[in-house]
Amino acid sequence: MLDLARLREDPEGLTQAIARKGAHHVEAIPALLASDARHRESLRQLEQLRHQKRELSKAFAQGEPSAREAARAQSKSLDAELSQLEEKVKTLETEIRDLLLRIPNAPNPQVPDGTDASGNVELRRHGLKPGFPFAPKPHWDLGETLGILDLARGTKIAGSGFPLYVGLGARLERALINFMLDLHTKEHGYTEILPPFLALRDTMVTTGQLPKFDIGNMYHLPQDDLFLIPTAEAPLTSLHRDEILDEETLPRRYTAFTPCFRREAGAAGKDTRGIQRVHQFNKVELMTYARPEESYEEHERLTRHAETVLQRLGLHYRVVRVCTGDMGASNALQNDIEVYAPGMDRYLEVSSCSNFEDYQARRGAIRSRKGKEKPRFLHTLNGSGTATPRLFIALVETHQQADGSILIPEPLRPYLGTDRIARCTS
Repeated sequence: MLDLARLREDPEGLTQAIARKGAHHVEAIPALLASDARHRESLRQLEQLRHQKRELSKAFAQGEPSAREAARAQSKSLDAELSQLEEKVKTLETEIRDLLLRIPNAPNPQVPDGTDASGNVELRRHGLKPGFPFAPKPHWDLGETLGILDLARGTKIAGSGFPLYVGLGARLERALINFMLDLHTKEHGYTEILPPFLALRDTMVTTGQLPKFDIGNMYHLPQDDLFLIPTAEAPLTSLHRDEILDEETLPRRYTAFTPCFRREAGAAGKDTRGIQRVHQFNKVELMTYARPEESYEEHERLTRHAETVLQRLGLHYRVVRVCTGDMGASNALQNDIEVYAPGMDRYLEVSSCSNFEDYQARRGAIRSRKGKEKPRFLHTLNGSGTATPRLFIALVETHQQADGSILIPEPLRPYLGTDRIARCTS
């Protein structure tokens, strides 16, 4: 959520900044400023009436009986005005918050302009595209041949977009999750969290999933008004909702494994083969609460931590700075990590690392305080560390062998219990 005081001080500058994400994003700003002006005027009138009420109370206490009766009648009239004005103030406050929740975050000046992914700018890449003395197969062929993926039975159970891993495929998925959790907790210093997989509406509002997204894009349980989480970002960001943290304890870094649930698995018929776009997937998330003056340094650190996963697994990838037209509504700065899948001959986004500045913290009332100083809104950051479907894709396609087997990278062997997948075994 934007800082309303900042919007009052520089409406033109902030409007121009937000318009970089798309002109339609600023449509609510004039209405917001108008409601804010009415709210401030109503507060001024309310204070005047309360002052009059206090003066009447004094007159009633000190006056003669006849004067007291007049003061009582006037006080009753003021009570009715006060009640109406207080209700108006509450209505305007709700209106202002609703409008604020619909306005996206302003992009950092480092963000390149662009209308879609074609405007993203490559920052760096790691390694070279792997070469093969044979035509590399896509993961859906490898998965079927080796018996580690059974997409047909997954569809039979839950419909399309719900993958089924079998035998060593299931064990590889579990190995990836445990490897990443151990890497981020033991080497990178994150605290592991196992959060609920369902979330309240307030939790989804804090991160920006609501009201930005239509409920139709998420799995919603209307009877309880709960949402299946689309990412562990949601519960991790609300871990300290409505709290004031000791600034000396920042940065606080958390990691969590969760399944993730999303209806929007891609346009009909687009990128739906295999497991690159699915409705349910596993992900290890990274989350940081940081001091505002340190958040951009922390953003680079978080991105590097996610990159380490791919480096350890011997995968080629690139890091791109996401442009204004392709970045999330809540984000101030976003780096995407795209891993190369040779069987598909494509780069696949496997992580988005974002700095939200104080946008989420304002929505969730998350603040920090140093000693006896006034509390301030901290900055939140998050990134996938990483999501498993596309990591699984890149790994099996990159490390496939001429005989059809998959050579397992050294860091995963202790978790998987083998150095190669040649066939499905329990």
